[in-house]
Amino acid sequence: MNIAIIGSGLTGLTAALKLADKNSIVVFEKNNFAGGCLSSKKYNNKYTLETLYHHCFSGDRELLALIDSLNLRDELIWLKGSTGYFAKGKLESVTTPFEILKWSALTFFQKFRLALFVLSSRKIDTDALDKITAKEYLIDKVGEDVYNAFFAPLLRSKFGEMKDEVSAAWLMSRIAIRSDRGAEGERLGYIKGGWHKLIDAMSDSLHNKGVDIRLGVPAENMSYNGKWIVNDEEFDAVISTVPHQVTKSLIQEGSGFDLPEITYQGAACMTLGLKRDVTNGIYWTNMGDEAPYGAVVTHTNFAPFDLYGEHVVYLASYFKDTVPENLETRMIDDFCKRFKLEKSEIIHSDMYIDKFAGPVFVTGYKGKIPRCEAGNNLYTAGMFSEENYPERSMEGSVRAGIRTALLVSGKN
Repeated sequence: MNIAIIGSGLTGLTAALKLADKNSIVVFEKNNFAGGCLSSKKYNNKYTLETLYHHCFSGDRELLALIDSLNLRDELIWLKGSTGYFAKGKLESVTTPFEILKWSALTFFQKFRLALFVLSSRKIDTDALDKITAKEYLIDKVGEDVYNAFFAPLLRSKFGEMKDEVSAAWLMSRIAIRSDRGAEGERLGYIKGGWHKLIDAMSDSLHNKGVDIRLGVPAENMSYNGKWIVNDEEFDAVISTVPHQVTKSLIQEGSGFDLPEITYQGAACMTLGLKRDVTNGIYWTNMGDEAPYGAVVTHTNFAPFDLYGEHVVYLASYFKDTVPENLETRMIDDFCKRFKLEKSEIIHSDMYIDKFAGPVFVTGYKGKIPRCEAGNNLYTAGMFSEENYPERSMEGSVRAGIRTALLVSGKN
């Protein structure tokens, strides 16, 4: 079969790897680099870093198998992810049990109730929570005081005006996936030197198999007349890994395809190179106080500092539809003031914006998950797929690519 794959993220590249031995494949990628949300950028000719922060988990079976198949297992390192919470103008570490006990944001009873709730997440059936909002579920389980003090700021920073629409299924899956932790913090995986090594290895393998990866060549139009026509080329099948809104915009009117629209949110992620660490050795700081970013992710308090030679920080902000005005300036100004940093201590700053950073798993999403087979050998897969519900991850994107390839192979 001649197969067009739209998008060179993890799902698209995984599907291509599974199909390449028996099919002719063209991958269309609008950017001049592969990787999608796992793309990377080189800084100061010293190091390569993901435009959006990433790590993997010990239970990521298919992702780890992919890493093994590309001979990258020796590059995978397991690290401890420490956690902090910034509230009432103060940053506190809440990584170890002792630190949590000392944490000033909640009373002892509230912390005890929160701890029991988190422990219970490993046994929760998330299917039953799909139609319940995270807000009503949390208030029922931990009380309104804990919800307002701890969870509400996190949901606000993550989802903004949509915070009250997010399902409890997403929330509990989010908590459960991050439960591989010991007394020293969360156990997380990272490719030494960056995840670009995975994308590069996948791309190299595909090139060796004869796959045509066209960087900087977007799919601009699609039509169907018994065969698929993409950019005036004929294909037997199409796998689209981009958001449904984008796929719909490519398909010629009258083709008879009505793909469901999925609610997405955008991400504005700023990368900073700093002369010193301002988060006291903490990797992941959740912002309890209102700020133009929801999390401060100090990458070099996670990955070895020696790989970078400077302190690397991500500031993560999410938006719906349009980027807030003057966001970049507001993020830097707030960060410097809040963390007592002089602007002269910023070596470089870089803003990455993705309008379709990920779907929002609102209540009832499970019943709206689009079918992979859209009809007439059109397949859609990506962050919106069932493999990424109710919490998207690299593992989910790899599994979505594998399942799609199996479905396409069944038509050979």
